[in-house]
Amino acid sequence: MNMRKIAVFASGSGNNAENITRYFSEHKYIKVELILTNKKDAYVIKRSENLKIPCIIFSKNDLYHTDKITKILMEHQIDLVVLAGFLLLIPEHLIKAFPNKIINIHPALLPKYGGKGMYGMKVHETVKKHNEKKTGITIHYVNEKYDDGQIIKQYKCKIDPEDTPEDIARKVHELEYTYYPRVIEELLNQSSHL
Repeated sequence: MNMRKIAVFASGSGNNAENITRYFSEHKYIKVELILTNKKDAYVIKRSENLKIPCIIFSKNDLYHTDKITKILMEHQIDLVVLAGFLLLIPEHLIKAFPNKIINIHPALLPKYGGKGMYGMKVHETVKKHNEKKTGITIHYVNEKYDDGQIIKQYKCKIDPEDTPEDIARKVHELEYTYYPRVIEELLNQSSHL
């Protein structure tokens, strides 16, 4: 079987990027080929060095007004683009170049608590404020709107009345670390049989 290649996009510390890379580090036919970031000072750059994965830093202009990113992904024969804490909206030309091959993870049960500006602790604080009994993660395909693409899988966790937003974040992170790599693996297994 041909090697299936992943490109991970991240804007921040890169916890999920590292978790995904480690998950596939011994895999026979799936590997993280590239990590891309739009932040020159993102900690994910350091992680990519430690993991010995090439990291490409690009500007907003590169993403929105050139085909630089598309070319890089094509050159590396990327099978799946995985957003892991990447905060910019993916432009239409990139979505068209990789139809149903760009996925994202959101730290809540969409369609609730999604959209522009809803990321990180803001999501968990809002979930807490609305006294939700459960929350979780949503893994979905990416389209031209924030958190709006077709849902692939959702995983839930219980919220206890005494949970703080930080407690909720911890529970959600556990779900992310456990399930995001598995869903990526499932998707790549399915697409390899096409």
